[in-house]
Amino acid sequence: VQLQASGGGLVQPGGSLRLSCAASGSILSVSVMGWYRQAPGKQRELVAAATSGGKTNFADSVKGRFTISGDNAKNTVYLQMNSLKPEDTAVYYCNADIRTRGSYFYNQYWGQGTQVTVSS
Repeated sequence: VQLQASGGGLVQPGGSLRLSCAASGSILSVSVMGWYRQAPGKQRELVAAATSGGKTNFADSVKGRFTISGDNAKNTVYLQMNSLKPEDTAVYYCNADIRTRGSYFYNQYWGQGTQVTVSS
């Protein structure tokens, strides 16, 4: 299983970015997909997550600014980030709980990080 993330970059404060993450491989089902971030010198933290049933969870710091959506058929999750602030600067990691073909259990997978820099 691979998680391919894209969409990071440099944006000015108040701007927007959209991150995408696509899961591929021998996937039977995906229960949760989401995004974490890690800023220099800080622990990795949950930004937003969405279940296959549509339930979402957001960090308090991004509520009202970020939205998460997904395409179950494509095993893809999107993070729309609006009103970005310098404190949103971090490496963003895609994360998913996936059950692969031939397995009875869900395992957690991580994508490569994508850098988001908010600066004027």
